[in-house]
Amino acid sequence: MTTPSTPPTAPGPSGPPPGCPAHRLYGPEAEADPTGLYEKLRAEHGSVAPVLVHGDLPAWLVLGHRENLDVARTPSRFSRDPRNWGDMQEGNVPPDHPLTPMTAWQPVCHFVDGEEHKRLRQAVTESLERFDRRGVRRYVKRFADQLIDGFAETGRADLITDFAEPLPMLVMTQLVGAPDSYGPKLVEAARDMLRGTATAVTSNEYVTAVLRELVERKRAVPGRDFTSWLLEHSAALSDEEAVEHLRLVLIAAFESTANLIANTLRMVLTDRRFRASLSGGHMTLPDALEQVLWDEPPFTTILGRWATGDTRLGGREIRAGDMLLLGLAAGNVDPEIRPDLTLPVHGNRSHLAFSSGPHECPGQDIGRAIADTGIDTLLSRLPDLELAALEGELRWRSSLMSRQLVALPVTFTPRGATGTTAVPVAGTGPSQPLPEAVVPPVRPAPVQDGPGSRRSWWSRLLGRR
Repeated sequence: MTTPSTPPTAPGPSGPPPGCPAHRLYGPEAEADPTGLYEKLRAEHGSVAPVLVHGDLPAWLVLGHRENLDVARTPSRFSRDPRNWGDMQEGNVPPDHPLTPMTAWQPVCHFVDGEEHKRLRQAVTESLERFDRRGVRRYVKRFADQLIDGFAETGRADLITDFAEPLPMLVMTQLVGAPDSYGPKLVEAARDMLRGTATAVTSNEYVTAVLRELVERKRAVPGRDFTSWLLEHSAALSDEEAVEHLRLVLIAAFESTANLIANTLRMVLTDRRFRASLSGGHMTLPDALEQVLWDEPPFTTILGRWATGDTRLGGREIRAGDMLLLGLAAGNVDPEIRPDLTLPVHGNRSHLAFSSGPHECPGQDIGRAIADTGIDTLLSRLPDLELAALEGELRWRSSLMSRQLVALPVTFTPRGATGTTAVPVAGTGPSQPLPEAVVPPVRPAPVQDGPGSRRSWWSRLLGRR
């Protein structure tokens, strides 16, 4: 690639200045303000910037909206198959590398192109389409009520650890036919894996072990669930293919939906313009989700694509085997398409939050349903939610691919529980133990206390929903 692993002796158009930490997409400096880094890179390099990922491996970060679409929609030039990665071929990516769980080739639809991609993706999309959308929303509401019951009587909660994170995984574990008791463990392992931590490989092994056992069980006793439908599909997936696609769907749904819920709730609690649009009836909750998908997409970047041959992109010379990262957050604020970020984009779904092209997220509608129904349930039951901290006290945790809110402490008038209990999806059968594994502990973020006056500004919004 034109950006060498060893920095050039002088700044040039093909690489960052020698040892410049601003061009690393990992580490404390890069993770402290990823959006600021993206804009610095845009100012210095334009729509495609040379960067370094973990281990100082070189890559290209795609910052322009048009260029992101070009990469996502032309797999003939930019393959999804990591076996094309030059650094992988040269042995520069060891098995314990933090990016290995996201870059090691697996028999899964997002790592192949062409006819094989069509076969595998069709199994996923057609199995997902078998869910009744109203039924999915009923399960979301049931689990949302169950979570809210856990803190409704206390008058305070952390909406990240108590709601946004567990809800998607609880719903998805039911939809795939796994015991919901494994939701919390999968939340911990999934978050750890996606952060690219030192224990990411161990977390990935845990998730894989759980799903392998689930596939074996569903081969023997199928039910009315996503796992069984994958195995029954005419694509004739092997057990390994089924495990990897379950892993893909679970992890993608968890991370994207948890972040979407958290980001939307933060916006409605802290952004006066956002709040005014909602409370004034100028924006529905689905519209609000789309606005958040523009302004704070659940994934900031997606890795990767790999150049199949020498080509040009955004004025850059891309070499065969180069890795590219789709800059979803940066592309969404590209001044070429959004010169004024204060203008609302209600109803506009041309954002990059779910990527584009043949590898566009197949489960995005289920993710929207979980976020929409979950947030609506929360705000209906607790209409006087108020932030229990100053906005400036909120803390974030960033990684190469995403930026997560650590905690969202709130206060509200204590209310009684509904007594709702979660009911398994029909056909999944009774919960049975799944294999135990070591899961790296993830310390819950502390709830920050703070003053807050109460207003029932949600009442008008909910009346217009």
